[in-house]
Amino acid sequence: MHMIAGANSAVDVSRRAILAGMTAGCGLSLEQLLARSSATQRQPYARNCILFFLEGGPSHIDLWDMKPQAPAEIRGEFQPIATSNPALQICEHLPLTARQMHLVTWIRSVHHRINDHNAGAYYALSGRSPLREGRLVTADSAENFPPFGAVLAHLRATRRRVPPFVHIPEVMFNNGSEIPGERAGFLGSAWDPLVAGDPSVADYRVPGLALPVGMSLPRLQRRRALLGQFNTSASYGRAGTRIGQFRQQASDLLQTTAAQRAFEVAREPLAIRERYGLPDRLDRSLGVRKFGGLPHLGQSLLLSRRLIEAGVRLVTVCTGRRYDQSWDTHRQHFPLLKRSLLPYFDRAFSALLEDLEQRGLLEETLLVVMGEFGRTPRLGQITSNAGADRAGRDHWPHCYSVLLAGGPVPRGMIYGASDTSAAFPVHHAVTPEDLAATIYQALGIDPRTRIRDSLSRPHSVALGTPIAAVTGRP
Repeated sequence: MHMIAGANSAVDVSRRAILAGMTAGCGLSLEQLLARSSATQRQPYARNCILFFLEGGPSHIDLWDMKPQAPAEIRGEFQPIATSNPALQICEHLPLTARQMHLVTWIRSVHHRINDHNAGAYYALSGRSPLREGRLVTADSAENFPPFGAVLAHLRATRRRVPPFVHIPEVMFNNGSEIPGERAGFLGSAWDPLVAGDPSVADYRVPGLALPVGMSLPRLQRRRALLGQFNTSASYGRAGTRIGQFRQQASDLLQTTAAQRAFEVAREPLAIRERYGLPDRLDRSLGVRKFGGLPHLGQSLLLSRRLIEAGVRLVTVCTGRRYDQSWDTHRQHFPLLKRSLLPYFDRAFSALLEDLEQRGLLEETLLVVMGEFGRTPRLGQITSNAGADRAGRDHWPHCYSVLLAGGPVPRGMIYGASDTSAAFPVHHAVTPEDLAATIYQALGIDPRTRIRDSLSRPHSVALGTPIAAVTGRP
């Protein structure tokens, strides 16, 4: 575990000293941690990916790139706490997450210039600039570059009868418009994600994944065979092929017990469901108002783990649509973080990391946590039409943090650095294009791999430079 802070400098901490520091609050002895560290080998690449998207733009300076020595109008109200990585401190309201920081890499120097939520999300989820012919991409379109999940599904389709790309819980919207970067764009609707819905609700069922009332499985199979006879001549060309793929996928899901079971989070032991966070119990234990914040988050992340186990290639988990579910904290910034967002995030995310590690899934699963940008370094600083109150933070794409873990990603590394107010990168600046190239390389996909749009024009899956320190490859 180490820190890469500058182009010509690396801070290396002895393995024993770091592992000794981890034991504080982790419930493991030094000997246990040494044994676990020795047994864990860095994998050449990950097979699957969980992308946890914090839409709205979380405040890096208040959460994981804190500046306690900065003036009050910059550092804010929250205090840093120690973590299981001696080189890293994070927010005091993330105590459970702090115990898992020896498992992850933080990139503290991601930056771009897009100040718009929709365009910024498209940039983050696809790795492609949202500037097209002088205008910003702010809406879903068949011309859009596909997101990571669609590309991974297209290039590395699973042999199991499960959807290769799943989105939990809902498609994201902003100001009445669907956020671009969620659907498959020019790859076509056959590679769109299956939208799984909210797994925390009572009697949860995936939309479209249950047999219609009165429809038996044998009857469905007979209908499918008959439909196939009629569609043989009607489906032609690329569009017809995609429609056929989509129908085949939906039919396979309806007929596959393994796919059905993967979505049944209620099959998990109660202790595991509670560790991730069950809505009613978590509301009471955290003292938040019922249905406030992110009560669905725990079961959403638990479902993401179940789907990866079942063979899904990429699962995107987002946080929600309501005001108190967004990380877009222009107003009531600190109360929203403290009461509505961080308690749920801390419980659910720490459980996911712990669960993936204990099951051996972290070695083959790339975990990505990011938003579309960060928040302003100075409280009350206005950078968008939405503005901010005196204690709020506005949009800030010029420097923010991204978490990576799993597969080839080093454990306990901090890559890059921001300045004294977390406003701009000072070492190892990383663009969304570089991040996309890093994600693809960590998944074993050469960023120069070509995919074709609807006009058969070739496009590299990523245009940036992979971070060699993260992927372990030049």
